[in-house]
Parts: sequence; structure tokens; C-alpha cells
Amino acid sequence: MSSGNVYVIDDDPAMRDSLDFLLGSAGFQVTLFETASSFLEALPEVAFGCVVSDVRMPGIDGIELLKRLKGTKKALPIIVMTGHGDIPLAVEAMRLGALDFLEKPFEDERLIGMIEAALVAGKSNAQDEAATAEIVARIASLSPRERQVMEGLVAGLSNKQIARDYDISPRTIEVYRANVMTKMQANSVSELVRFAIRGGLLKP
Repeated sequence: MSSGNVYVIDDDPAMRDSLDFLLGSAGFQVTLFETASSFLEALPEVAFGCVVSDVRMPGIDGIELLKRLKGTKKALPIIVMTGHGDIPLAVEAMRLGALDFLEKPFEDERLIGMIEAALVAGKSNAQDEAATAEIVARIASLSPRERQVMEGLVAGLSNKQIARDYDISPRTIEVYRANVMTKMQANSVSELVRFAIRGGLLKP
């Protein structure tokens, strides 16, 4: 049995009921939305999950939904469902960040497999984004002098060289260095370098 949240957006009641039954039977927690507008209204409260949206809908269609989701902080994997002959729309959807598209009518197992893959890939992306945001926040918590010391350390400079650059004593640099390692939660200079790359302080 699968697990995870799936958000179905489709203006066709029969399609919504069919997907609710199919995905619920497969073990997913399914939430149905008749319009993209109602999904966007609920978005702040929405937990991580996979969005399965029709591409052609009245009001906000699947393409407009993708554009709006791009402007939010929610990293939700999206699969779009398209009618026959909507391949150009599907390509446009993927350009805008959709993970995959599925032509109706489709095989049940294919959709379930896509959702499972999307949830696995999306979860690791969401975790990566959260980890990067955490590192950026740690860098932001450094004082200007601590940041200078960190930049010196990741550039491979010794305490003495950094002290000379900023005309302060090596002993003071040791104190700053200890503060940097504590605030960055780094156990070694190599880990500090990894964090600096991840946080955009150092180009890979």
C-alpha cells in the first residue's frame, strides 16, 4: 500500500470521484478540489503532498496554477492530466515546473506509480531546500567579523593569516573561529566549506 497526501484538482465531478476511489484504495490520503482557486486558498494549510491537476479548467487553469505555485514557497510535486491532443500544453506545464503529465484516459497503475515517484523525489527536494534555508540562516546569524573569519577559513587561510588581514591578534581569531564553528554547527573546516557552498558563500 502507498501512503502520502494527494491533492486532486479537477472540475469534472465524475473524474474527482473516480480518482478519490482509486487513490484512496491505493492508500493515499486524498483531498479533492473542484477549482484551482479553492486549492490556492487552502495552500497555506496544505501539508507536503503530490498535486494531480487537470490542465483545462474554467477560471484558473492548470498552466495558471503552475505559474502561481512557482511564486510560492511550497515545493509540491505536480502531475498534470491532459486530454488527447493537449501535448503542447503538457510541454508548457513541464516548463513551468510540472513533474510529469498524463494523457486521459490513463492506466490506474501508471498514475499510482507516478505519484509514488513524485512523493519520493519531492520529499528529498523539500528536505534539501529546508536544509539549505537552515544553512543560509546560520550564515546570517554571524556577526560581520565572524563572517570575515569564516570567509578566511573556507579560503584556506590560517588563523595567523586571517589575523594579519584584519590586524587583530591570532588569539582573538581563535575565539571568532570557535564562535563560527558553533553557530554554523560545523565539526570541521571541510564541513564548514560544504556549508559555505550550500549557503552560497562560496562558489562550487
